[in-house]
Amino acid sequence: MRTYLLRRLLQAVFVLWAAYTVSFGVLYLLPSDPATIMAAGGGDASTVTQEQTDALRHSYGLDQPVAQQYGTRLLDAVHGDLGRSVQNGVPVTHLLSRALPTTVQLAASAMLLALVLGSALALAASWTRRGWLRQLLLSLPSLGVSAPTFWVGLVLVQLFSFHWRVFPAFGDEGFAALVLPSVTLALPGAALIAQVLAKSLRTALAEPYVQTALAKGASRRRVLFGHAVRNASIPPLTLIGIMAGNVLAGAVVVETVFARAGVGRETAAAVTAQDIPVVQGVVILGAVTFVLTTLAVDLIHPLLDPRITTTTTRPAVRA
Repeated sequence: MRTYLLRRLLQAVFVLWAAYTVSFGVLYLLPSDPATIMAAGGGDASTVTQEQTDALRHSYGLDQPVAQQYGTRLLDAVHGDLGRSVQNGVPVTHLLSRALPTTVQLAASAMLLALVLGSALALAASWTRRGWLRQLLLSLPSLGVSAPTFWVGLVLVQLFSFHWRVFPAFGDEGFAALVLPSVTLALPGAALIAQVLAKSLRTALAEPYVQTALAKGASRRRVLFGHAVRNASIPPLTLIGIMAGNVLAGAVVVETVFARAGVGRETAAAVTAQDIPVVQGVVILGAVTFVLTTLAVDLIHPLLDPRITTTTTRPAVRA
């Protein structure tokens, strides 16, 4: 178990380092001049004087050798300093920490809703004995996966805000303003969870131990919820770890559609103004979110199936 945890922690550190290095290379080492891009702020670069560009380049250390820039920024990032925003001079960590609670609220509610909807749909499809109803339920996830997030958000706003006036269309005040963005963000994840869990349940219900349990008199409900669900939950649990990064990326679109404050709106503003330090900070935030979620999932796996740790630590037996 100790080796398993150590391996997962080292993998998490490597993923964070790789995310930082790739984002640094993409944002700072492209053929274009990052100082000119940031000085223009998304506008016409011809209006920026050479003195302004040189001052910005010196302020952000862009006049230093690339290796020195990389080492300095990486060391600062390890200590929690991601630089300052070009637009307003606010530290990136302060900017993101100020916007993060709203996005966490949206992402957490969307993940919870996706888990509930996806699990309920998969369990209902596995429980019913009617073939036409099972096929109907299993066809719904395909619709959820194929529908674009922004289109779903616009349809929900049109129906529940402008037509029926049930929920507000914009803003982030109160629980009612959270419903439509959460549903919009949750539907693709719920569809994926339903697809994977339904497939895992079909595989688990075909195992010999299920027939043995039924032959011993166990009820169908006990076999499904007491045995099959636990054995079939590992693939969906892995999927939830991957979904965390997608939810953060989807929050950019959803917060823009519903005019909500959060990391998504800050990202859209930073990309528009070509605020490179903020964009890199969002990339690192996404990597940290993905790493922490995946690490939590990896720690839960051995609780569901102890063979996961034993198969990775025991040496192979030679014939």
